[in-house]
Amino acid sequence: MLKKMIFTATFAFFMLSCGGEKKENAESAEPKAAETPKAIDPKEDKGVGPITSLSLGEIDPTLAATGEELFKNKCTACHKIEKRFVGPALKGITEKRTPEWIMNMILVPEKMVAENEAAKQLLAEYLSPMANQSLTEEEARAILEYFRTQK
Repeated sequence: MLKKMIFTATFAFFMLSCGGEKKENAESAEPKAAETPKAIDPKEDKGVGPITSLSLGEIDPTLAATGEELFKNKCTACHKIEKRFVGPALKGITEKRTPEWIMNMILVPEKMVAENEAAKQLLAEYLSPMANQSLTEEEARAILEYFRTQK
């Protein structure tokens, strides 16, 4: 009887030990919880979208004036230059973000919010996704030029 109890206890011990290893192996085979993405320097983050590279020269006053009109007509329902509103204040945005990021956010805000960490953080902070105004690249470039005058 004693041998039977020792055998049963030993067998149970080994079964539990083996079961624990299998559980660890099974857990390690499962995908891990989403890890915090590596932060990208905002001055290097180009975002996701059609604009991958953009060279800027001197500010073009005519293009900036066109951008100001577009901004007033398309953006002021949610954005102000100097204060937070539905979305963030945009004064100095060109000193915080790359031109590519800004244009991609204007052109494809839904793609940016889905795939770009900085855009996701803005959505989490402001709780309102940026509306896609269906602007052309030329219009987005004009708005960017206007933003360049707002430092």
